[in-house]
Amino acid sequence: MQQCTACDPIGQKALVQDQCDQVGFCSALVGPVNLSAPGNSTASYQERLSRLEGDKESLILQVGLLTDQVEAQGVKISGLLSSLEEYQHKLKYTEEMLQQELLNRTSLESQKLNLMGEVSYLKLKLADMEQNHVHGTERQHKAEVLLKELRFLKDRVEVLEDQKSQYEKKLKATKGVDPDAGQFQRGGLRATAGPRLTRTPESHSSSRDMNTPFGQWSKEQVCGWLEDYGLAQYVNLTRQWVDNGQTLLSASPQDYEKEMGIKHPLHRKKLQLALKALSTKVVEKSSELDHIWVTRWLDDIGLPQYKDQFHEARVDGRMIQYLTVNDLLTLKVTSQLHHLSIKCAIHVLHANKFNPHCLRRRPAEESPSPSEVVQWSNHRVMEWLRAVDLAEYAPNLRGSGVHGGLVILEPRFSAETLALLLNIPPQKTLLRRHLASAFSSLVGAQATQEKREYANATGHVPLTTTAKVRPKKLGFTQFSHLRKKKPDDTADYICPIDSGVVPANGVFYRPYSGMRHLSPLLDRQSERQEKIDVVDVVG
Repeated sequence: MQQCTACDPIGQKALVQDQCDQVGFCSALVGPVNLSAPGNSTASYQERLSRLEGDKESLILQVGLLTDQVEAQGVKISGLLSSLEEYQHKLKYTEEMLQQELLNRTSLESQKLNLMGEVSYLKLKLADMEQNHVHGTERQHKAEVLLKELRFLKDRVEVLEDQKSQYEKKLKATKGVDPDAGQFQRGGLRATAGPRLTRTPESHSSSRDMNTPFGQWSKEQVCGWLEDYGLAQYVNLTRQWVDNGQTLLSASPQDYEKEMGIKHPLHRKKLQLALKALSTKVVEKSSELDHIWVTRWLDDIGLPQYKDQFHEARVDGRMIQYLTVNDLLTLKVTSQLHHLSIKCAIHVLHANKFNPHCLRRRPAEESPSPSEVVQWSNHRVMEWLRAVDLAEYAPNLRGSGVHGGLVILEPRFSAETLALLLNIPPQKTLLRRHLASAFSSLVGAQATQEKREYANATGHVPLTTTAKVRPKKLGFTQFSHLRKKKPDDTADYICPIDSGVVPANGVFYRPYSGMRHLSPLLDRQSERQEKIDVVDVVG
């Protein structure tokens, strides 16, 4: 055998088997050896026997080598078994970690559900707090109205007491009995000096105010009237200038600025309107609404950010119907959308004869008609959004100027405009489609059709949330015509009092039949391009 037996166990076995066969063969040869054979046979036997002995020794060596190899393989097998046990231990540990991770994930899911429940609870609590705030505001408004009525009744009582004292004086004079000059009497100077401070502009705290023309009022009466009218800061200069009421009636706006120190243009306008009403004796329902009511009205139409400017300018109900574009710019109202909001809100007041409670703040009707929606306040529109499953976007309408009058009366105000104000992303098409459907149901089929026709008209300019209003700059050719114009010709009222059909970009806009008397009295030719410029400001 010539092959390596150490590397071939099968070969080793074959070699051992071969050697055993040779030994058997030799034994077989030796067995029948004839002792009487010649000497050469014995020598041959001895040679074979020695060769077999060598093979035996070789086999012993090979068996030793095989034993060493078997032991080495046993050591390797033991190492593999230990590695297998280690891997099994790691696998068990990994399974335990995976199970722990699953438990942690389950715990996080439960915590997430708990947090969502808490968020829902907080949203409901916030809505409840907002409703309570609205109720508190209404209660405060009612208290202020009652206080105003109480002051009015108090003034009436003072007037009656004054008349009573005059009748008593006349009665005593007819009887020949003179009253004691040093005795205090109700209705005298000391008695009437105090209540004048709480007199409202239209209350007429004395009989002379009611019966005497304003031109015949004394200096003190004029100064007292200015205090009552919210212009008390100009009383000192007025007392030094005026002789009677006729001084104010015959003065010009330049005289008001020079002699009385009235720098604020809206204060001059307020004084002019009041003097005009006193001289013509025209009683307007809007004159009953003071500047405090106007600030609450701004809350109702969704423009509370302008309350300080309106309060500082002492804008009252009478001034509202004579506001111009430049007046709003003076009040820092530059947004085109806010101009339209104020326009529509003023028209709602006109339609309701300046009823101070015409705007609705609470949801009362289940299926409101457009004539009812037009009287919705900003808060009521937010409640409608919550009712149509858009509660998360409702707070975005704060300070937007969106109220029922704007939604119904402005033909350019559409569902797309509302989506922009609510900050609904354009990619949420299903949500915008839902809003468009709810908006169409709210304004009615006829108004929806007319809004669509107006949007498709030639030269239509979409209503954006960033458009600004600026007064148009006068060219050199226009300065020559300024002296020829009268003040009434240059008046650019936000909501004109006269009614009629107004052109809208070449298309005559008519209110639909359900709101025929509540149409916006607006000039639709690109918001009077001949007097103002509309500039889109991005960002």
